[in-house]
Amino acid sequence: MNDEADEAGAAPLGLVRTPTGHDGVDAELERLADVDHLAADGHVEVYEDVHRGLREALTALDAPPVPGPYENRS
Repeated sequence: MNDEADEAGAAPLGLVRTPTGHDGVDAELERLADVDHLAADGHVEVYEDVHRGLREALTALDAPPVPGPYENRS
């Protein structure tokens, strides 16, 4: 790194997050922007939290649908 970058501190990466159309996933991906304002040692906590949220969203896709109040099939 050069001295100029060291003096300015960390700069946001400016990554574009394309919406997926799934509100839960999009919220988790937006959380990644939080690392732009944290020191490097704080990144892991955000990454682990986002990873956990994305795993939960994927797991929910495998769950059987819950019947609505008027869908009693018995």
